[in-house]
Amino acid sequence: MTTKLLIFGITGDLSRRKLIPALERIVQTGTYTDLEIIGVSRREVDVAMLMREPQLVERTRVVTMDLTVASDYERLKSEIGLSEGDQLLIYLSVPPTASGQIVQLLGGAGLNDDRVKLMLEKPFGTDLESARAMAERIGEWFDDEQVYRIDHYLAKEMAQNIVAFRAHNALFAHVWDNTAIEKIEIHAYESIDIEGRAQFYEQTGALRDIVQGHLMQLLSLVIMDIPGDMHWSQVSQHRLGALQSLRPVDTTKTIRAQYVGYQDEVENPGSSTETFVSVELESDAPKWQGVPLYLATGKALDQKLTEIKVHFKKFHDAQTNCLVFRIQPEEGIEIALNTLKPDYEYEYEETRLSFNYPAGTVLPEAYEQVIVDAIRGHKHIFTSSAEVIRSWEVLQPLVSEWSMQSACETLYEKGSSAEQITSLAS
Repeated sequence: MTTKLLIFGITGDLSRRKLIPALERIVQTGTYTDLEIIGVSRREVDVAMLMREPQLVERTRVVTMDLTVASDYERLKSEIGLSEGDQLLIYLSVPPTASGQIVQLLGGAGLNDDRVKLMLEKPFGTDLESARAMAERIGEWFDDEQVYRIDHYLAKEMAQNIVAFRAHNALFAHVWDNTAIEKIEIHAYESIDIEGRAQFYEQTGALRDIVQGHLMQLLSLVIMDIPGDMHWSQVSQHRLGALQSLRPVDTTKTIRAQYVGYQDEVENPGSSTETFVSVELESDAPKWQGVPLYLATGKALDQKLTEIKVHFKKFHDAQTNCLVFRIQPEEGIEIALNTLKPDYEYEYEETRLSFNYPAGTVLPEAYEQVIVDAIRGHKHIFTSSAEVIRSWEVLQPLVSEWSMQSACETLYEKGSSAEQITSLAS
């Protein structure tokens, strides 16, 4: 079976930084010898200038077309030349404002039969209403089984390891509920600022950019049910169940902040866009009732760190234990244990046990995994429309309230810690 990967926006930033390097590594493995790349561009493109890997250059051609003209899609269909038994992956690496019309024109040209898979980048809407409208518009032309909504955090090795860790380690499987767990924290901190992405960030902000997608998905992996006979194909279904158990966010248990200088960077002195956000969520699932679920993200902070911290309750006089899944910068698992100090005083100290991949281990980059799993039809690292909509339902009270506020009341200096920002907001 030949797989044809059609990339809209092949000359764009995402393609250059992520997709093309991922494709080069995939081709170098020699696993997918029947993979063809078809780029779509508004202007003529020299493929050899776009890619460094000779094998990839040989497999790639670029079609020049106007993305708004229906007849160009008919010509594109002819150029693709999809045969019986082939599959076509359509990757929309385009601004969200353009994706709706492209989907409609693809469908109108017949590029939506059961041999076709549609791959979409976030954001999947800007609020609950727009997310529903987007899902309906896509649903007019593609079944949800054909749609692969990309959340590259889910494709990271350690994110997938959360499910494996929980399902295959009895030590933790028996204590994974509110009888043993005190709280769960998920953080995605960045030391960089918006780095010139003013237009994008003004339209999104930290809540839409990171919390609604990445952090909500990581949370669902942590609290979802894992039946003993669960197959990877059922992960999305169980993530949805976890999201459905969450109560709509209590807006009084949130923090919204902006770093000093942001308004100058975006040339908008009245901007109320948040660059830091913290929310506390609660689940109505019996096994998670009473366990606070904290999500936080921010830019221009004192460190780059994405991690999940599971805090276990104290037992009698024993100190709490903490299990950490580190997503980046270095993936790994760590648990803090309390042990006896090696001296005469019978005092205790915290000791950390760590799992890290052996030196020299080459982990697939997230976008490699995204492409490979789409080729194979493995959907567990992609989000369903139901997951997207439920995530927006949980956060919509906050979106609505913040849309009526004219400014971020909490300002923080670049290089601040999350703890310092929390203190400023209290």
